[in-house]
Amino acid sequence: MQKLDGLLSNYIDTIIKFLPEVVTSLFILAVGMFAIKFLKKLANKLFLEKRIDPTFASFLIDILIWGLRILLFVIIASKLGIQTSSFVAIVGAMTLAIGLSLQGSLSNFAGGVLIILFKPFRIGDTIEAQGEIGKVLGIHIFSTQIQTSQNNVVYLPNGILSNGKIKNLSQNNLRKLEINLQTTLLKNTSEFIDKLQASLEQNNLILTQPAPHIYIKDLLDTKITYTVHAWVESSDSTTVTSYILYEAKKISDAL
Repeated sequence: MQKLDGLLSNYIDTIIKFLPEVVTSLFILAVGMFAIKFLKKLANKLFLEKRIDPTFASFLIDILIWGLRILLFVIIASKLGIQTSSFVAIVGAMTLAIGLSLQGSLSNFAGGVLIILFKPFRIGDTIEAQGEIGKVLGIHIFSTQIQTSQNNVVYLPNGILSNGKIKNLSQNNLRKLEINLQTTLLKNTSEFIDKLQASLEQNNLILTQPAPHIYIKDLLDTKITYTVHAWVESSDSTTVTSYILYEAKKISDAL
């Protein structure tokens, strides 16, 4: 019983001894998290005032925040009595283990760096990649966030994205539409082409230079395939595509 009382007394003494360090560590944690949040807002404001590229600014802020969090963790660990040399050894071992188990994440990090450096797209651009088409909302350390036309948010891993094919639909203001139309074999093919050509030339969204053109792409026993080439503003591509399909159907039915 005396031995139990002695052990209990030692535990209580140990708790009392370390209680100030624990309270101080919790205080440092609260102040540190508040400071990191404040520095993030300050960095955002400074980058905005300096007109730094939003993509690059977002990437730098992510690295800064994670660096500050790691530093805060080191400070708290040191305050709790963990030796720095032991901590460095533990962190080194953990880094090696994490690096081996998270090779894909490291690849995504490297891909994010490449995207930032070479800028195949920027925030606000509309891209087509990995079978998805959408507006770029953000470029983060490990992934790129896009919003599709269905209002879905898709996260594309930077590693796969940087090594794959990326089609930037916003990089050029003008876009050349190539639309294939298939109809039954008409008796008067030239009349169909002339009427559709006139309809294209009347549409104010279709550029007159270069002028729109209609070509016969394929001719079968019962069907004929046309290709329509038309230059438009990138933002009008969907509207003009719908217009051309509708006009082709209407003209074909009238012949």
